[in-house]
Amino acid sequence: MPTPLIPVSKEQRLTTMGLLFESAAGLRRLMHRQAEVSGAAVNQSFDILVRLARSEHNELRMSELAAQASLTPSGLTRAVDRLQQQGLVIRRSCPDDRRGSFAQLTAAGRSLMDEMIPEHLAQIDEILDEVFTPEEEAQLESYLRRLRDYTRERNLASGMHCDADDTGGACPGDA
Repeated sequence: MPTPLIPVSKEQRLTTMGLLFESAAGLRRLMHRQAEVSGAAVNQSFDILVRLARSEHNELRMSELAAQASLTPSGLTRAVDRLQQQGLVIRRSCPDDRRGSFAQLTAAGRSLMDEMIPEHLAQIDEILDEVFTPEEEAQLESYLRRLRDYTRERNLASGMHCDADDTGGACPGDA
């Protein structure tokens, strides 16, 4: 019997990462399909709107929003421009830093999110309640936070602030 090219422990690690990526992609498809059924526009814009709705004063610095949404600065600018044209978001200057700006939900954006978030939460509840006990969910959250913080720190240290594969473009620091 030939010796496997990858030791079993390494094979298990490859499987673990593969399962993580497959699960994330599957959840994204499931969430998008449900949003489409309810008539919602599904794309990066929804993620941006949710992040703004959950933030203090319904606003975030553009740089922080780009990091949270895994978008390049130019990708976020285009997405916020589209949301601004739809009357859902405004952009305002940062009083402390002339180079910085904020994205903020408008009243129309807040109203849309007030309508959409309960449906979104119901779907999240359904998924998590069917898959995890409350203790398992808390443990998963802890693991995911730790993994997210690790990847953010490592990416920032290497000059990469986003994931080019998710944005379809180059991230800052790419040649």
